Amino acid sequence: MPRRLVTPRRTVLAAALSGLALLGGSVLGPARATPPPTPVGAAGWLADPLAPPDPVTATPARVAAFFAGLAPADATTLARRFPQVTGNLDGVPTELRYLANRLAHPETAARQILGFDDRADGRILEVLGDLDTADRVVILVPGVDTDLARFDTGLGGVRRRAPAWQARQLHDRIRADNPGARVAVVAWLGYDPPEGVGRDAVREDRAAAGALALQRFADGLALGHADRSIVVVGHSYGSTVAGLAAPGLPAQVTDIVALGSPGMGVPDRSGLHTGARVWACASPGDWIRRVPGVRILGLGHGLLPSDPEFGALALPCDDVDGHDGYFEPHTTALQALADLATTLPDSDPR
Repeated sequence: MPRRLVTPRRTVLAAALSGLALLGGSVLGPARATPPPTPVGAAGWLADPLAPPDPVTATPARVAAFFAGLAPADATTLARRFPQVTGNLDGVPTELRYLANRLAHPETAARQILGFDDRADGRILEVLGDLDTADRVVILVPGVDTDLARFDTGLGGVRRRAPAWQARQLHDRIRADNPGARVAVVAWLGYDPPEGVGRDAVREDRAAAGALALQRFADGLALGHADRSIVVVGHSYGSTVAGLAAPGLPAQVTDIVALGSPGMGVPDRSGLHTGARVWACASPGDWIRRVPGVRILGLGHGLLPSDPEFGALALPCDDVDGHDGYFEPHTTALQALADLATTLPDSDPR
């Protein structure tokens, strides 16, 4: 195969990024994933007579095994004593996490909250549908400028940028098309996205930390559900998180979708090292199309997945408006995602 020529635009950007890296010192080099914040109440949790596992180092399987061995009354006691640990710990039974988050954050009582941390920019995970009985789970990973304060309202009050609203549109479309489908949708703000399109957005440190958290979350979803399949949908910088997570995601992840992606941290689809189907699209008016696909000296995210040379399957989105319209009702993109959520993994919904 002939070597792919680099366009002049990519050459110019590569030079600019190199200069920024050399001037910025601290931005030079590979991504560095920061460790997750220690849960509130972790010290008391570790000192509890029931001897629960370390919430920072224990795997979801280890956590699940611990809770499986507890009497129901003891498990509920832990949730009541340490709701901010129990409510955010992968491997804890779903209903117990819901209970813990209702106790710690009564304002969420009418919702299915699988994780909530209001420190700094915050983290929140909301489930639509029955997670325990779902045969298929869709995880939505948001991008830049998403935080707890904007989870319901979106940046600048633009609703279509709100993860909670996006998840609702997809879940409603699935239910309208296939009322009997056992599908759950998770709006997963389980990491700290960059603020604005600055240094952090050009680097992958935040994505690397998010990838580890996403892998852990998906591992927890797969436990005890051998027949369950999982779809990961990353929007914008969220697709970079999904790309970095791809090699370590469980085998139950059958599909990874990149919407309006600036790059997935690899030169092409083969670099994801995943057996999952990989889908991508960027709307005709999405500004992300003007981002040259380079990755140099720790800056940039590689070739855009919407570029045919990347090797992803094409998801339709020609009628999507701009960078944030992929979950708007009646768009082909939303319909394609709903079809993907209800399609058997060994078939092709196109």
